[in-house]
Amino acid sequence: MVILTKDTEREMIVNGLSDLFSALNDGERAHLLACMSRRLYRKGDILYREGDIPRHLLCLVSGKVKIYKDGVGRSQIVRVVKPIGYFGYRAAFSGQAYITEAATLEPSLIVKFPLALIERFIRTNTQLAWFFIRQLSQALGSSDERTVSLTQKHVRARMADSIFYLRDIYGTESDGHTLCSRLSREDMANLSNMTTSNAIRTLAAMQQEGLIRLDGRKISILDDDELRHVSEIG
Repeated sequence: MVILTKDTEREMIVNGLSDLFSALNDGERAHLLACMSRRLYRKGDILYREGDIPRHLLCLVSGKVKIYKDGVGRSQIVRVVKPIGYFGYRAAFSGQAYITEAATLEPSLIVKFPLALIERFIRTNTQLAWFFIRQLSQALGSSDERTVSLTQKHVRARMADSIFYLRDIYGTESDGHTLCSRLSREDMANLSNMTTSNAIRTLAAMQQEGLIRLDGRKISILDDDELRHVSEIG
């Protein structure tokens, strides 16, 4: 196992977050780095809860995170976050408390930056302002697509969309078919706006039809075209 020094780890984080740091001038970059904190979270750790007041801009450096909304009897996963993904700041920019919750799906390294400092830089740095406008616009576009899928499509189409969504976010293993994500059946259900029992039945049916292969929590896409057809027509 390679042991990283603090300086090496910090350099890796800065390089990974180059899109953010490139929008800052030298003084802002140094100030933000001085205020940066990092933490390795375990699987299932809660990062923030609904009603909390946002204090930090969060960035997932490695691992996986889900953003979700608790409902009556079950949760709805709003979106998942991939490295390098920024989250936890929309509520602050709108002057609200969190309306969702966030938790890790696997061990994850997350860095935090004080939102008060970010907001101060935005007032004078138009490049940084445009960075966050792009981030929010991309998130809004993805949210609109997910909303249409979750509210207007049938169960099979929603599950197919979720499988493609996970592939788009996390990619596949070296075989080009197996998703680089290991979500539980409950999380797959929460991502697809259905009950866990419906998710289990739907995935099993898709496997019987030769669309996917299941191996525990592993999901492999076997027939991309037909699964896309299911996504389009249910």
